[in-house]
Amino acid sequence: MARPSAPRSADDFDRCIAAGGVAVFPADTVYGLACDPENRAAIERLYALKGRPTGKPSAVMWFDAQRALDALPELGPRTRATMQRLLPGGVTLLLPNPNRRFPLAGGDGLGLRVPEVPLLKGARSVVLQSSANVAGGPDARRIDDVPAEISAGADLVLDAGELPGTPSTVVDLRRLEDAGEWAIVRAGAVPAEVVEEAARAGTVSP
Repeated sequence: MARPSAPRSADDFDRCIAAGGVAVFPADTVYGLACDPENRAAIERLYALKGRPTGKPSAVMWFDAQRALDALPELGPRTRATMQRLLPGGVTLLLPNPNRRFPLAGGDGLGLRVPEVPLLKGARSVVLQSSANVAGGPDARRIDDVPAEISAGADLVLDAGELPGTPSTVVDLRRLEDAGEWAIVRAGAVPAEVVEEAARAGTVSP
């Protein structure tokens, strides 16, 4: 288990993910676990560390909003406009996934996260991510809050000090494009009024 200095953190993180490893990392909300979303063995390991039920959907995370948008060209203009207003930030967006990208992440759509993490600025990895806790347990605000068995089982642990501690706001945008409808599935770090403003702006015709 490595604890690199901040200047190397993004590179070490990318190397860990590319090698099929599992990393404990700081998001902009709570500490998380990350691995390659295309690597079944890595995903199974991440789920086993958490005790998370197999097949339960997880979000896919980018560390740059433009890369996320570029990777999903099939998304419509309303959805993209809303994403541009909310990302990067403490939201998980449930998106339509007609091309069935990242099938190992599970779910009917695609959960997407783009946090703003200074420690990982420049990271190029796309990762499957989940919170760094035992399934159903409290979220980790500090690295010492991450269960010892999870830290010990990870290949990389990145410590960014104390985080805000409120999980992301989960927003369902799967019907935004066709019906102009959206919903907050879980309240969290981003206030409902901010989400509403972004989503309503996204439905305005050019």
